[in-house]
Amino acid sequence: EGGDVKIAYNPDAKDGFRLGLMQDFGLDVSDVEEPELDDILYIDCDTEGGIIAGDNPRSVLLAVYEYLRQMGCRWLMPTVDGEYIPVQDVKPVKYRFAPSMRYRGWCNEGAEYQQCMMDAIEFAPKVGMNTFMLEFRIPVSYYRRYYDHLYNEENRKPEPVSNNQVIQWKRQCETEIAKRGLQFHDIGHGWTMDSFGIDSSWRSYDPVDHETEISDDQRQYMALMNGERKLFSKTPNWTNFCMSNPEGQRKFVKYVADYAENHTNSDYLHLWLADGTNNHCECDECKKKTPSDFYMILMNMLDEELTRRGLDTRIVFIVYVDTSWAPKEEMIVNQKRFTLMLAPITRSYTETLPEWGVKAVTVPYQRNKNKMPKDLEEYFAYFNDWKAAGWKGANICYEYHFWRHQYFDISGIEISKLIVEDVKTYNEYGINGIIEDGSQRCFFPTGLLFYTYARTLFDDSLSADEIREDYFSHIFGEGKAELEAYLTELSKVFDIFYLMKRRSLDPSISPFYNPDMAKEFEKVPEIVSRGREVIKKYYNSDVRVQTAAVRLLELHADFATAYAKALYYMALGDDVRAVEEYEKLIDEMGCREAEFEGWYDFNLSVLSLRQIFVTKVSRLPTAQIQDN
Repeated sequence: EGGDVKIAYNPDAKDGFRLGLMQDFGLDVSDVEEPELDDILYIDCDTEGGIIAGDNPRSVLLAVYEYLRQMGCRWLMPTVDGEYIPVQDVKPVKYRFAPSMRYRGWCNEGAEYQQCMMDAIEFAPKVGMNTFMLEFRIPVSYYRRYYDHLYNEENRKPEPVSNNQVIQWKRQCETEIAKRGLQFHDIGHGWTMDSFGIDSSWRSYDPVDHETEISDDQRQYMALMNGERKLFSKTPNWTNFCMSNPEGQRKFVKYVADYAENHTNSDYLHLWLADGTNNHCECDECKKKTPSDFYMILMNMLDEELTRRGLDTRIVFIVYVDTSWAPKEEMIVNQKRFTLMLAPITRSYTETLPEWGVKAVTVPYQRNKNKMPKDLEEYFAYFNDWKAAGWKGANICYEYHFWRHQYFDISGIEISKLIVEDVKTYNEYGINGIIEDGSQRCFFPTGLLFYTYARTLFDDSLSADEIREDYFSHIFGEGKAELEAYLTELSKVFDIFYLMKRRSLDPSISPFYNPDMAKEFEKVPEIVSRGREVIKKYYNSDVRVQTAAVRLLELHADFATAYAKALYYMALGDDVRAVEEYEKLIDEMGCREAEFEGWYDFNLSVLSLRQIFVTKVSRLPTAQIQDN
């Protein structure tokens, strides 16, 4: 029944449920390196009350959610429709735990609208996460993908949003992050042009030619490529600056320091270079050092300036594309301020580190002629080069399971297994956390994938089977066994190795040519038909989350049927018919987008599946694909 629950600030309280810092309760926190960053959750309660505490304010909130989890609560997807809250008596709990990873995070990506961002931030600590990142100074491209309703204009009229509106929304997200005490990680790309007054929110597909808006004074700082200083792919976000230019270095450092001084709520500023690869300056001075060497010079200059201003802002530098290659001469001096971020964007997502560990050998850096590593083993080899070059500081990973790769796993079951192994591998190799570059709407057909990510970061002793059993038993209830079996059967047909271009019988015909797979896709209508009978059986439930989950599976059944038909023709080498069926899939899901947009990122799905049906899909201009 509840009733009137009294809440009061009383440091001398001896009864009731008492929330506060462990230090204020006289509890030991010496087993973590930095209590501000490393969470400890402490619970010592009977049925009438007790202590729920953490070693920092955020950890107190996480401890409350853990207490409720041990009472049987589960947060399976964002919003109230994703909650499983049992009605039962409380029980005693004694618990003290330091999560496996220091950084347990999520970054905005895909097509986002403001309510989904608010829902995601609210959801994150409920599943034990402690970090949220907002990429870009003005994340206008992510918002416009949704509000312009790209690829779905026939069903939803564009709703333009201005830069000022997006800035407002970003500030609102920052406030929600702060309210929960989450670590706020800020920016990422954009500094390389914003520092010189060139707006990094410009995009190549904007209706104006932004190249004409760049002054001669600004142009002198842009990277020289093929004899010209101009925007790379017409996009500031993809354009580096001439990092050997002394005045350019000073402008860059001043701009970053000014931002840090005016945004002290940013716990970590991510200072990344331009996105894309093989896009660095070719002037004679820049050729004298690798981009990573100049990167380290800039980091040291920035540290000096932040120190001069009395700012303790933490800086994240990124080992990504061209800076995957370690510096040859330079290294960060004050490593306590900095965190290295490994971003293995070109790795395979069908396997983690092989059983033999790291035997891969790195290749020399070649300016603007590099081939990126293709698997996790190679990325760890480059990471080891950074450590050999003198890096001894903190490490974090920027991962991409929830970017395009999620759409190649029809059930979420296969990549969830990979995530468990990946998290354990990163922890073993000295990387103390992950921020996922992924859509805030990655809950289709279920939230198993994200739930697995969050639970494994929190406690990497858990197995994929344990997490899946916990998740499906709560989200499907009595239908757990039959619905899990249905998704598993679908997963076997939609072979993730095939969908990631690993099983073509004749690549000269197509990366997806495989008549044997066509026979598999022919099975899908019958599998889905049986699945619909199970869905019908559990269509209504007294538990709201279980009703919502089954209705989501109903939509997913339509998706799987149409997707399989397109793949059937692709496997036979009939690209034209495959594209026709894929466009039918886009049209059908687009008509119904509003029904399930809180769980499913229609825009990112279109962009992702385009990698399979890329050959003939004229309706998706390349300019809009490149911006991720």
